[in-house]
Amino acid sequence: MKLLSVNIGHPIPSHWRTASQTGIDKRPVSEPVQVSAPGPMGDGSVGLAGDRVFDVDHHGGTDQAVYAYAREDLDFWEPRLGRSLPNGVFGENLTTSGVDVNEALIGERWRIGDEVVLEVTRPRIPCSTFAGWLDRKGWAKEFTQVALPGPYFRVLTPGAIRGGDGIEVLSRPDHQVTIALAFRAMTLEPALLPELLVADALPVADMSKIRRRLKV
Repeated sequence: MKLLSVNIGHPIPSHWRTASQTGIDKRPVSEPVQVSAPGPMGDGSVGLAGDRVFDVDHHGGTDQAVYAYAREDLDFWEPRLGRSLPNGVFGENLTTSGVDVNEALIGERWRIGDEVVLEVTRPRIPCSTFAGWLDRKGWAKEFTQVALPGPYFRVLTPGAIRGGDGIEVLSRPDHQVTIALAFRAMTLEPALLPELLVADALPVADMSKIRRRLKV
């Protein structure tokens, strides 16, 4: 299991959301990239150095500090979309190889390289910026139906990473709530929502929304 590339956003005008710019145009960089964790009071910038987030109401922050997508899943999409999909094109910070990112458990912890430790938090939910960026009609529905969302992470241990670093799964929680299951529950299969209640590492906002929907 390894990190194929670290991808940093290039700000471009946003025609799809209220933010004037978006950082979804992410491209691989060859140099090491510093990954920051929250300060002791939960303050300070988090995520990859140089990777600007503009729509802060829906992206970034402690629970969505880093986003990963598998090269194998990009390869799956290429014939469907009829075009080449370079690393970073789905807006992912990390393009991986040899790991099924959608079978990662909520709360699973990864070490990347020698220093950085990340914790899986939630699946990516497609938005209008994603659809607009790919310029594909019905993309949000298509992406949702295929259910290969990729995971977000929070940063537990900061440090530097670069393309070629190894990925090691340090620990897995004692439940079966995968990224794929959480995505299906949050989108097309709400009957699965009760299964998510055991996933303590889900962001507080997600768990609160789930409890409201279930009235528990």
